[in-house]
Amino acid sequence: MTRYNAEISAGSLLPLESRRVAALLLTQPHENEWVQAIEVQNILQKRTPATARRQATLIRKRLLTLTPQALEMIATRESEVSVQLLLTAAIKHSQLLGDFLRNTYWQQQRRFEAALSGKDWQDFLAESAHHDPSVLDWSDSTKKKLFEVICRILVESRFLDATRTKKMTPPSLHPAVIRYLRENHETYALQCMEKN
Repeated sequence: MTRYNAEISAGSLLPLESRRVAALLLTQPHENEWVQAIEVQNILQKRTPATARRQATLIRKRLLTLTPQALEMIATRESEVSVQLLLTAAIKHSQLLGDFLRNTYWQQQRRFEAALSGKDWQDFLAESAHHDPSVLDWSDSTKKKLFEVICRILVESRFLDATRTKKMTPPSLHPAVIRYLRENHETYALQCMEKN
Protein backbone atom coordinates (compact mmCIF):
# COMPACT_ATOMS: atom_id res chain seq x y z
CA MET A 1 0.00 0.00 0.00
CA THR A 2 1.31 3.42 -0.90
CA ARG A 3 1.70 6.08 1.77
CA TYR A 4 1.44 9.01 -0.62
CA ASN A 5 -0.69 9.84 -3.63
CA ALA A 6 -0.85 12.77 -6.01
CA GLU A 7 -4.60 13.27 -5.64
CA ILE A 8 -4.08 16.58 -3.82
CA SER A 9 -2.97 18.10 -7.14
CA ALA A 10 -6.67 18.20 -8.14
CA GLY A 11 -7.22 21.35 -6.10
CA SER A 12 -6.34 23.58 -3.18
CA LEU A 13 -8.66 24.14 -0.19
CA LEU A 14 -11.41 25.75 -2.31
CA PRO A 15 -12.94 27.47 0.75
CA LEU A 16 -16.13 28.84 -0.82
CA GLU A 17 -16.91 25.62 -2.67
CA SER A 18 -16.05 23.55 0.42
CA ARG A 19 -18.51 25.53 2.57
CA ARG A 20 -21.26 24.72 0.06
CA VAL A 21 -20.34 21.03 -0.12
CA ALA A 22 -20.18 20.83 3.70
CA ALA A 23 -23.69 22.27 3.93
CA LEU A 24 -24.88 19.79 1.30
CA LEU A 25 -23.26 16.82 3.07
CA LEU A 26 -25.03 17.77 6.31
CA THR A 27 -28.33 17.03 4.55
CA GLN A 28 -27.06 13.47 3.91
CA PRO A 29 -27.99 13.58 0.21
CA HIS A 30 -28.73 10.45 -1.79
CA GLU A 31 -26.58 10.09 -4.92
CA ASN A 32 -29.27 11.54 -7.22
CA GLU A 33 -29.65 14.55 -4.86
CA TRP A 34 -25.88 15.00 -4.92
CA VAL A 35 -25.79 14.97 -8.74
CA GLN A 36 -28.76 17.36 -8.87
CA ALA A 37 -27.02 19.86 -6.54
CA ILE A 38 -23.58 19.64 -8.13
CA GLU A 39 -24.32 19.21 -11.82
CA VAL A 40 -27.82 20.63 -12.35
CA GLN A 41 -28.18 23.38 -9.74
CA ASN A 42 -24.42 24.00 -10.07
CA ILE A 43 -23.99 25.07 -6.43
CA LEU A 44 -20.23 25.38 -6.98
CA GLN A 45 -20.86 27.78 -9.91
CA LYS A 46 -18.48 26.07 -12.33
CA ARG A 47 -18.47 26.50 -16.10
CA THR A 48 -18.93 22.83 -16.91
CA PRO A 49 -20.55 19.88 -15.13
CA ALA A 50 -17.26 17.97 -15.48
CA THR A 51 -15.34 20.65 -13.54
CA ALA A 52 -18.06 20.81 -10.89
CA ARG A 53 -18.08 17.00 -10.58
CA ARG A 54 -14.26 16.79 -10.30
CA GLN A 55 -13.96 19.51 -7.64
CA ALA A 56 -16.98 18.27 -5.68
CA THR A 57 -15.55 14.74 -5.62
CA LEU A 58 -12.22 15.98 -4.23
CA ILE A 59 -13.93 18.17 -1.62
CA ARG A 60 -16.29 15.36 -0.55
CA LYS A 61 -13.39 12.92 -0.09
CA ARG A 62 -11.65 15.47 2.12
CA LEU A 63 -14.71 16.46 4.13
CA LEU A 64 -15.75 12.87 4.80
CA THR A 65 -12.58 12.52 6.93
CA LEU A 66 -14.24 14.85 9.46
CA THR A 67 -17.20 14.59 11.83
CA PRO A 68 -20.61 16.22 11.24
CA GLN A 69 -19.66 18.72 13.96
CA ALA A 70 -16.68 19.86 11.84
CA LEU A 71 -18.86 20.04 8.71
CA GLU A 72 -21.26 22.30 10.59
CA MET A 73 -18.35 24.52 11.67
CA ILE A 74 -16.99 24.67 8.10
CA ALA A 75 -20.42 25.63 6.75
CA THR A 76 -21.32 28.23 9.36
CA ARG A 77 -18.33 29.59 11.29
CA GLU A 78 -16.03 32.49 10.39
CA SER A 79 -13.42 32.08 7.68
CA GLU A 80 -10.51 31.42 10.08
CA VAL A 81 -12.25 28.42 11.69
CA SER A 82 -13.59 27.12 8.38
CA VAL A 83 -10.24 27.30 6.58
CA GLN A 84 -8.30 25.70 9.46
CA LEU A 85 -10.75 22.79 9.49
CA LEU A 86 -10.45 22.52 5.70
CA LEU A 87 -6.68 22.27 6.20
CA THR A 88 -7.32 19.51 8.76
CA ALA A 89 -9.42 17.64 6.18
CA ALA A 90 -6.76 18.11 3.48
CA ILE A 91 -4.07 16.78 5.85
CA LYS A 92 -6.19 13.74 6.74
CA HIS A 93 -6.87 13.12 3.04
CA SER A 94 -3.24 13.62 1.98
CA GLN A 95 -0.41 12.42 4.19
CA LEU A 96 1.92 14.07 1.66
CA LEU A 97 0.62 17.49 2.75
CA GLY A 98 0.70 16.55 6.43
CA ASP A 99 4.22 15.19 6.34
CA PHE A 100 5.44 18.21 4.37
CA LEU A 101 4.07 20.52 7.05
CA ARG A 102 5.33 18.40 9.93
CA ASN A 103 8.73 17.44 8.57
CA THR A 104 9.72 20.37 6.32
CA TYR A 105 7.69 23.48 7.14
CA TRP A 106 8.18 23.34 10.90
CA GLN A 107 11.78 22.18 10.55
CA GLN A 108 12.53 25.28 8.46
CA GLN A 109 10.75 27.40 11.09
CA ARG A 110 12.96 25.94 13.83
CA ARG A 111 16.01 26.84 11.73
CA PHE A 112 14.73 30.44 11.51
CA GLU A 113 14.47 30.21 7.73
CA ALA A 114 12.29 33.00 6.34
CA ALA A 115 10.75 31.16 3.39
CA LEU A 116 10.28 27.78 1.76
CA SER A 117 12.18 26.98 -1.42
CA GLY A 118 12.05 24.56 -4.30
CA LYS A 119 15.06 22.82 -2.76
CA ASP A 120 13.05 22.16 0.43
CA TRP A 121 10.45 20.43 -1.73
CA GLN A 122 13.06 18.37 -3.60
CA ASP A 123 14.65 17.31 -0.31
CA PHE A 124 11.25 16.36 1.08
CA LEU A 125 10.44 14.25 -2.00
CA ALA A 126 13.81 12.48 -1.77
CA GLU A 127 13.10 11.62 1.87
CA SER A 128 9.51 10.62 1.04
CA ALA A 129 10.73 8.12 -1.54
CA HIS A 130 12.37 6.17 1.33
CA HIS A 131 8.92 5.74 2.93
CA ASP A 132 7.04 5.23 -0.33
CA PRO A 133 9.04 4.22 -3.44
CA SER A 134 6.06 5.06 -5.70
CA VAL A 135 7.09 8.74 -5.32
CA LEU A 136 9.97 7.91 -7.68
CA ASP A 137 7.42 7.13 -10.42
CA TRP A 138 5.92 10.64 -10.37
CA SER A 139 6.78 12.77 -13.38
CA ASP A 140 8.59 16.09 -12.95
CA SER A 141 5.40 17.89 -13.99
CA THR A 142 3.40 16.05 -11.29
CA LYS A 143 5.99 16.94 -8.65
CA LYS A 144 5.92 20.58 -9.76
CA LYS A 145 2.11 20.68 -9.72
CA LEU A 146 1.99 19.11 -6.26
CA PHE A 147 4.31 21.78 -4.87
CA GLU A 148 2.22 24.53 -6.50
CA VAL A 149 -1.02 23.18 -4.99
CA ILE A 150 0.53 22.63 -1.56
CA CYS A 151 1.85 26.22 -1.61
CA ARG A 152 -1.63 27.49 -2.57
CA ILE A 153 -3.12 25.52 0.33
CA LEU A 154 -0.55 27.03 2.68
CA VAL A 155 -1.35 30.54 1.42
CA GLU A 156 -5.10 29.94 1.81
CA SER A 157 -4.53 28.75 5.39
CA ARG A 158 -2.09 31.63 6.08
CA PHE A 159 0.98 29.45 6.63
CA LEU A 160 2.65 31.28 3.71
CA ASP A 161 2.24 34.94 2.73
CA ALA A 162 2.16 34.36 -1.05
CA THR A 163 2.89 31.63 -3.58
CA ARG A 164 5.61 33.77 -5.16
CA THR A 165 7.67 34.60 -2.05
CA LYS A 166 6.72 31.53 0.05
CA LYS A 167 7.52 33.50 3.22
CA MET A 168 6.46 31.44 6.25
CA THR A 169 3.78 33.12 8.37
CA PRO A 170 2.33 30.41 10.64
CA PRO A 171 -1.00 31.44 12.16
CA SER A 172 -2.18 30.70 15.66
CA LEU A 173 -4.84 28.05 15.53
CA HIS A 174 -8.30 29.22 16.54
CA PRO A 175 -9.30 27.93 20.01
CA ALA A 176 -12.40 26.23 18.52
CA VAL A 177 -10.19 24.33 16.06
CA ILE A 178 -7.73 23.28 18.79
CA ARG A 179 -10.66 22.12 20.92
CA TYR A 180 -12.13 20.12 18.02
CA LEU A 181 -8.78 18.48 17.21
CA ARG A 182 -8.14 17.53 20.84
CA GLU A 183 -11.67 16.26 21.53
CA ASN A 184 -11.53 14.10 18.40
CA HIS A 185 -8.00 12.82 19.09
CA GLU A 186 -6.64 14.33 15.86
CA THR A 187 -3.06 14.18 17.13
CA TYR A 188 -1.42 13.89 13.71
CA ALA A 189 -3.30 16.87 12.27
CA LEU A 190 -2.46 18.95 15.35
CA GLN A 191 1.23 18.04 15.00
CA CYS A 192 1.11 19.15 11.36
CA MET A 193 -0.62 22.46 12.09
CA GLU A 194 1.14 23.59 15.28
CA LYS A 195 4.78 24.20 16.07
CA ASN A 196 5.92 21.61 18.57
